[in-house]
Amino acid sequence: MNPPASSHIGPDQDLAKVLWSFADVLREDGVSGIEYVEQLACLIFLKLADEQSRRPLNPVKVTGYDAWAEIRWSAGEDQQQRYEQALDRLAYGPGNLGLLFRKAQNRIPDPAKLSRLIDLVDSYPWSGDGSPGRGAVFEALLARMTADTKTGAGQFFTPRPLIEAIVQCVQPGVGDTIIDPACGTGGFLTKSFEYLVEHFPPGVTPAERARLTAGAFSGTELVDATARLATMNLVLHGLTRADAQPLIAVGDALAQTPTRHATLVLTTPPFGRRSTIAGETYAYYRPDFWAETANRQLNFLQHVHSLLQVNGRAAVVVSDNVLFEGGAGEHVRRRLLDACDVHTLLRLPPGVFYTTGLKTNVLFFDKAAPRPDGRPSTKQLWVYDLRSHRPAPAKTTTLTSADYDDFVSAYRPGRPRSERVESRVFRSFSVEDLLARDRTNFDLLAADPPDDPFATAGPEADLHHMAQEIASELRSALEELTALTEALRPYGAHGDGPDLGPAT
Repeated sequence: MNPPASSHIGPDQDLAKVLWSFADVLREDGVSGIEYVEQLACLIFLKLADEQSRRPLNPVKVTGYDAWAEIRWSAGEDQQQRYEQALDRLAYGPGNLGLLFRKAQNRIPDPAKLSRLIDLVDSYPWSGDGSPGRGAVFEALLARMTADTKTGAGQFFTPRPLIEAIVQCVQPGVGDTIIDPACGTGGFLTKSFEYLVEHFPPGVTPAERARLTAGAFSGTELVDATARLATMNLVLHGLTRADAQPLIAVGDALAQTPTRHATLVLTTPPFGRRSTIAGETYAYYRPDFWAETANRQLNFLQHVHSLLQVNGRAAVVVSDNVLFEGGAGEHVRRRLLDACDVHTLLRLPPGVFYTTGLKTNVLFFDKAAPRPDGRPSTKQLWVYDLRSHRPAPAKTTTLTSADYDDFVSAYRPGRPRSERVESRVFRSFSVEDLLARDRTNFDLLAADPPDDPFATAGPEADLHHMAQEIASELRSALEELTALTEALRPYGAHGDGPDLGPAT
């Protein structure tokens, strides 16, 4: 395949468009969007490693042999075989190398189409001055993958404008230890790193610089395929090296109490409830948890509290049912108000995430030392309402960075919260009023509030909450059914497909 007419395609989005155009060709062979991005990640890495091994200064042999050359200069079935052999061989490599290729499989059964894709990747430099913005290109590919609704790929992708707004509010610093316990494709980690690079303070020591790529960032992801995409994202953004120790751990973050703590936790936990076995729903039991529940987001909210150091801060994306669910939900909210300064709630319009009509929010809180007087650590909860005056979306709601500008401005990053100003869409509620609400629910809207926003919920409100809970349960069941259907989809001679679990 000949390279495009211009060797410099232009903006990163244009290159991503060119690379993504081949996804439509492979879709005819049953290759989904996430599988295609996986193949691109493997091939781009192999090409990048080859370029780094041939640098005139400080060459690095990442793969240990000329993997790309062997693949690139082969043809037909021999090329396909060498590619598959490279995937198998590198899966046993050290550090990030093994994580990138663990359980990786060739999903392109047609040798001719695999050869065309290899030629396409080879058409562009991926390191050096002439290379594209590698991280931006990969982010653009992940964004396009999100639109592949047939396989629910959007569950892997928290909208980047939302992440950028959150990062602007919390202002990651050089001294922070940043953890995402449900990191997905690594959006919170890469955007936090970009923010640090753009706001790098003077006088940073060499040790502090080194820590940024070896200790300041870490994440956990349940699914190997998604962890591979996250690691590739981190490598292409310069947050880590392919020959370094992994920053992403593969496993269930909720399985045990944290052994490492953070000053900053940013995360979008999986939506819905834990899967059932033989009709029985299993809840997590941990001695550091306040309540035992099958609600995954409530469990992650408790896990984030355990992850944080005292005076650490967090921003967690939660669905609406976390704000009003009774039982364990009420208990967790009360304990959170007591143990943390729960200071800001951003109400998002329905459909910001991949599931049609899913209502989500961002909860900001700081872990506090117990107050000597025994009172709750929370004093005021500020609610910013991006929801009230937006019509219900047909499918999804696409918000740009500009849509979050007013919220970031009202949040007043780095300034005392006493300087915040109430408006039609930004109001504060005292902790006393929150505790007096039915089930201590946080289901508050700042825009056009009723005359008595703190009144005990009546029958209509109870029916409203009951309907919301039923809708949440139905969405959770649909998510699990979609994931099961995808897991059972045949993939030919290469074995089962990836386990598609929700992630950032």
